[in-house]
Amino acid sequence: MSDTSKTRTRRTLRKANMGKARKKKLAKEGTTPAFPIHPEGKASDAKAPAAG
Repeated sequence: MSDTSKTRTRRTLRKANMGKARKKKLAKEGTTPAFPIHPEGKASDAKAPAAG
């Protein structure tokens, strides 16, 4: 096996493995963190101005 083919193989493997942990985390958790749409206490606050 030549040095050139070894280098090309190593570069290919390295490129395939770069960011693998980040990509796996994104696939598992998604890109947007979960957050409450209607936080407790906000909707029932009578003093709060009306939205709009």
